[in-house]
Amino acid sequence: MTNNDPRQPTLRVTPGPSDINSNGHIFGGWVLSQMDIAAGIVASRRAQGAVATVAIERMEFIAPIELRDLISVYAAVERVGRTSMAIRIEVIADRDGGARQIKVTEGLFTFVALDAQHRPRPVDQPAS
Repeated sequence: MTNNDPRQPTLRVTPGPSDINSNGHIFGGWVLSQMDIAAGIVASRRAQGAVATVAIERMEFIAPIELRDLISVYAAVERVGRTSMAIRIEVIADRDGGARQIKVTEGLFTFVALDAQHRPRPVDQPAS
């Protein structure tokens, strides 16, 4: 990952002191929630309405996130089914004041488009 990456992050956030575990790194659950938020934004836009996370097909922690890191969460639609879609997530930490960028985790989240009764609906049929 370089500073020349043309993609725009879906979400950027800096973890706070309450997000630190006893090892001095960020809690995995905190990272997972940021990934789910970013994936939900992309899925909701694609489905033009409400969505729900139904599965995390794969998630891998590659490197720890540190307290002063600025986290960029990149999310993109990887595939679309009738009522569901897979969203690819990549999390990059800007470290040392942005001097280094480190890929810290990645995953594949599955979302289902929801109708007004919170039941699955076709992704390409906008919510009414």
